[in-house]
Amino acid sequence: MAIAPTGPGMVAEAENAAADVGYAGAQPWPSEGWGWFALFAIIFATFTMFFDQTVFGLLAERIKGSFGISDSTLGFLLGPASVIAYVIVGIPLARLVDIYPRKWVLSGGIAVLGVIMALGGIAQNFIQLVGSRLFVGASASANGPGSYSLLVDYFRPLRIPLVFALIQLGYIGGSSLGNILGGQMIAWTATMPTKISIVGIQAFNWQLVLIIIGGLGILAAIIMTFVREPPRRSPPEAHQLVAPGASLGRKILAFMGWDAAVAIWQNRQVFLPLFVALALSAVESQGLPAWRIPFMKRTYGWSEAETGALLGSLQLVAMLAGIVAGTVFVSWLGRKYKDANIRATAIIFACTTICTVLTPLMPNGVLAVTLMSLGVFFGLAGAPAQNAAVQRITPNEKRGQVSALYLFMFTFFGAMGSFVIGWVSTYIVVDEQQVWKAILITAVIFLPTATWFMYRGIRPYREEVERLEKLGL
Repeated sequence: MAIAPTGPGMVAEAENAAADVGYAGAQPWPSEGWGWFALFAIIFATFTMFFDQTVFGLLAERIKGSFGISDSTLGFLLGPASVIAYVIVGIPLARLVDIYPRKWVLSGGIAVLGVIMALGGIAQNFIQLVGSRLFVGASASANGPGSYSLLVDYFRPLRIPLVFALIQLGYIGGSSLGNILGGQMIAWTATMPTKISIVGIQAFNWQLVLIIIGGLGILAAIIMTFVREPPRRSPPEAHQLVAPGASLGRKILAFMGWDAAVAIWQNRQVFLPLFVALALSAVESQGLPAWRIPFMKRTYGWSEAETGALLGSLQLVAMLAGIVAGTVFVSWLGRKYKDANIRATAIIFACTTICTVLTPLMPNGVLAVTLMSLGVFFGLAGAPAQNAAVQRITPNEKRGQVSALYLFMFTFFGAMGSFVIGWVSTYIVVDEQQVWKAILITAVIFLPTATWFMYRGIRPYREEVERLEKLGL
């Protein structure tokens, strides 16, 4: 049910690079050796971001117990708190990629991210902890666009599919190892006194985990500084959003994605079902991971270490298999249907819905974790088709901005998911020990609705593809 992190941008960057081939053809290609080093640095940085996100979710029950907060408040911390700043400055910050050397934009963003992570380790109250998470999303916003922009200037077009596939190792590694190693780290800090001294400041023992992860972020930033900035393989004017003489107001609107919104609305019968389905599915698919530990602990009595060990191992296999299976499935459907991208996504949405609805109903923890992993499998399987669908029907000159808005929808509504589940637990279920009911209620509401919207999008998508083919596009 999920799209691959920063996924939509990868195709846009590749096709924008191809569009500039006339300009770039005269330029020599830089050393691929340095390109592979840049890829390693980007994978490690991506790994760090998703490792932090995963481990922070594992700390949910510790945070709730230490600060005495409700599930709705915990849900706000696990989701919306991390995207408030992203909503305001995320897209404009990503534009720095087109203005300044990308290695420094990436390094600076990751360094700030590492510091923010570490600040959570010395937060003295819940408000300070929230403050330490506010800028996580904004600090990471330039990573996807910057990474893809850098790599398409390093590698020849034939290498790009492999390179972009390898980037997903950062997401897969951060998510799976975050569960395995994060669970062990939390178990290790649990052997310490409840309050410990960190750099001379009294803090809860679990906050030491955030300090360690912050150190990983600083290390990732240092590695990025050794990357060589490749020459841009496109003319400077290719990165202009608006005409040089445009008014200040018009420039601000362009930075905030206005042109993408206009393009989507002009073809809304095709785009809206896809965007609505994405938003609804993201609420559950991205909200659920934040509640896995509370669910497993309150329902089955499993600790963070027990859940993380099994879930991380199964997720690693599920994510790798899901990407491969999804690519094969949509390619197979493509031989029969022009709407294969959306048809495949609708089918996969239905499979994800079944897994997610059944998960909280399982009689034991092993079956619940197995179904969670199966849901992850289908979520990653749907990523190639979803990403390809949007790129296929978006005009070339608008792909970058439409992709950014598509990814924004995924990030924003996905972050809201943890709050929605927490709110249902506190105010609808009332008994927070039965958080499984909140997970079930939200899954039954959001996922079938998302599947229906995706199904309704099949026909207009097919008609749009047929129209584009008649135009030779």
